[in-house]
Amino acid sequence: MDKKKVVVIGAGPAGLTAAYELLKADKGYEVTVLEESSCFGGISKTVEYKGNRMDMGGHRFFSKIPEVNEWWENMLPLQGSATWDDIKLNRPMPLSPGGPDPEKTDRVMLKRHRVSRILFDDKFYDYPISLKPETFKNFGFLTTMKVGFSYLASMFHKRPEDNLENLYINNFGKKLYSMFFEYYTENLWGRHPSEIDASWGKQRTKGLSILGIIKDYFGKLFNIKNRKVNTSLIEEFKYPKLGPGQLWDVTAEEVKKLGGTILMNSEVIRVHKDADQHMTGLTYVHDGIEHDLDGDIIISSMPLKDLVCGMNDVPKEIHDIAAGLPYRDYMTLGVLVPKLNLENKTDIKTISNIVPDCWVYVQDRRVKMGRFQIYNNWSPYMIKDIEHTVWVGLEYFVNEGDEYWTMDDKDFSDFAVNEMVQIGLIDSASDVIDTHVERVKKAYPAYFDTYDHITELVDYLKGIDNLYCVGRNGQHRYNNIDHSMCTSFEAVKNILSGATSKDNVWNVNTEEEYHESK
Repeated sequence: MDKKKVVVIGAGPAGLTAAYELLKADKGYEVTVLEESSCFGGISKTVEYKGNRMDMGGHRFFSKIPEVNEWWENMLPLQGSATWDDIKLNRPMPLSPGGPDPEKTDRVMLKRHRVSRILFDDKFYDYPISLKPETFKNFGFLTTMKVGFSYLASMFHKRPEDNLENLYINNFGKKLYSMFFEYYTENLWGRHPSEIDASWGKQRTKGLSILGIIKDYFGKLFNIKNRKVNTSLIEEFKYPKLGPGQLWDVTAEEVKKLGGTILMNSEVIRVHKDADQHMTGLTYVHDGIEHDLDGDIIISSMPLKDLVCGMNDVPKEIHDIAAGLPYRDYMTLGVLVPKLNLENKTDIKTISNIVPDCWVYVQDRRVKMGRFQIYNNWSPYMIKDIEHTVWVGLEYFVNEGDEYWTMDDKDFSDFAVNEMVQIGLIDSASDVIDTHVERVKKAYPAYFDTYDHITELVDYLKGIDNLYCVGRNGQHRYNNIDHSMCTSFEAVKNILSGATSKDNVWNVNTEEEYHESK
């Protein structure tokens, strides 16, 4: 019997997960993966520059879904021995008995401390805001009172949660919202929170509020077992030794071992369906030449906008919804410096006593910078000379084609380094050893403009029997890695079982407790 031809668009987390799961489960499928770029992982890729590695956007590996954790463990087993920095600092970290030694092998997942803070008014605040004495000391008496009464007011006068601003004010009060959410959100999306659909906030901050923070604080204080922990409050996470892209490099190799074909630098420009709303194949470009590829089943993780606008015979209203879906693009500048002017006032030991943060949210209206990462703290193996240099990623949220995106690399580097000086990370531009610019298109699917009509678009796509849309951009949903993978788990289950409904694929991460359902 001839094998069914499955074409997977995109070699990011969702695409590669789908290809692997299908090939592992059944030999009756011929799987071809098409990837537009030259590397695996999509926005979860790792970029190497002169021996230093950059994580595009920062990717903590944490999931409450057993199937995902088992999958990660299979690809990259959890460390059984200490990492270089933990050995050097005599710093304890949970180990997995019998697990690999990161000092001896690369195929290993590390366990790392999670530290993420907010830099506001030149002071550090925990993210999310904690009830530590330091928080109230930073606030001062007057601001503390304003924050408290503002939150009380929000408890008694709930706003309709029809936009992101109202959602945040209901959960945190107007004062905290204005301090820590309003400008950052506008900087991230290029829109004021009052213009953004609340569903983004509900998805990204599930259960996170002042009340949730208080519950977590007292849960830890009184050692309450089996307490629910919001993902924003986790204190440890898993991380591939060589950055997030390593997981997808390994997965791609496993796909090939199982007989899958992966075509890199192959951009899908058209997808074809017949009069019966059935996908028949696609057209892709490689080395400037167009190629047609037939397929019995299409699994797409490409942006919904590009998928639908490249599809034939789409009703005008559906085409217009897809064409109007907005995205936010991303630029990061890797900056190599001998040190940062940030004092480590925590009790966490680090190499060269740098601050222990994985990333820091910048809440400073003087600058465009949204966040900065300190790659030294993600993994000691990301840095070429970790004892004498700090490798920082300055993150900017932009639109493709805007004044920042189109800047010459040197001009952008000069601009961003100047912002480092402005907020006191370094003394002057002369402190910088080297820089490297990276740009990522469609990094963040946005929840405004025609997003209000996305249900109509989804219903149309569900009606195409042999098309499965998976992943963050494939569903235009701001999913974490684990939920992107789950969309592929569900799609493959449907393909193998012959199920006709696509609801399970599209319902991943739409319900607040989905990820705890097991």
